[in-house]
Amino acid sequence: MRIGFFDDYKLGAVKGDQIVDFLPVLGGVHVHHPQELMVVLIENWPDLHAEIAKYVKREQGIPLSGVSLLPPLPRPDKIVCMAVNYFEGGTTEVMPEIDAFLKDSDCVIGDGGTVFLDPASSASVFHHEAELAVVIGNDTSQVAEEDAMNHVFGYTGFLDVSGRTRVRGAQSYFQSKSWATFGPMGPFIVTKDEVPNPHNLKVSLSNNGFAFPGYSTSDMAHKIPECVAFASRILPLTAGSIISTGTNHQNLGPMQTGDSFVMDIENIGSLHINVQDPLGREWPKGIDEEYAAGFRGSTGRP
Repeated sequence: MRIGFFDDYKLGAVKGDQIVDFLPVLGGVHVHHPQELMVVLIENWPDLHAEIAKYVKREQGIPLSGVSLLPPLPRPDKIVCMAVNYFEGGTTEVMPEIDAFLKDSDCVIGDGGTVFLDPASSASVFHHEAELAVVIGNDTSQVAEEDAMNHVFGYTGFLDVSGRTRVRGAQSYFQSKSWATFGPMGPFIVTKDEVPNPHNLKVSLSNNGFAFPGYSTSDMAHKIPECVAFASRILPLTAGSIISTGTNHQNLGPMQTGDSFVMDIENIGSLHINVQDPLGREWPKGIDEEYAAGFRGSTGRP
């Protein structure tokens, strides 16, 4: 099932080209904000999904073309982003060491949103990183790889925006990754039963008609069970936390005013994002070949 928020944070499920508001199924549940509502849904999904499916099947929806889609997880408890987690055309057989970083939860925007390149950022360039994200389904701590998928609720799209900023000779993840609007997400959460093999999905990206080469999640170096186990050893995850699984850097390019991106992940959906920069900073459009070359050949298939 594809679920998410639309208009004034109505909670809906997609049915064909419509979306059905199924909040009545949840009865008189009381929450303080939309993220809490989604967490309640995720935590109680085993008991609710059959009733929700029946309700959605019989009720009339609203055309998707006439609604505003909002981020399905407006403020995740945690956003864990895997770092350098793809084999990128190399000929060696060196497995990249597993690593990750945290991204601030207040950076999230939804479909049709605008990435704001803050004038206060002194980044040398702003990059887009198209990624498949895993949505955690329950309290998850110290999980073994063989049990990790039991803690996955579903998947969504995530565009990890990066303002490349170096401090003391290395990238500062804090100053690069966590600006407001630097976490476009969506368009929906797709429950894991709808995605039989998350390690064989096509990830595509275009900007104003220019198509990046795209990549397959089959090139993911550290697969989802390992990512979940790795993150849960370091910090506790909860329902609605996300792990973004990393990107293939051969698809990176600059972001600047006037850009209009469409990220499409097979079985997940299309996320539309615009860009605004009050300073009007400019870089060559298309693939950042110099940056991509720095990753090419550094890792290979295991």
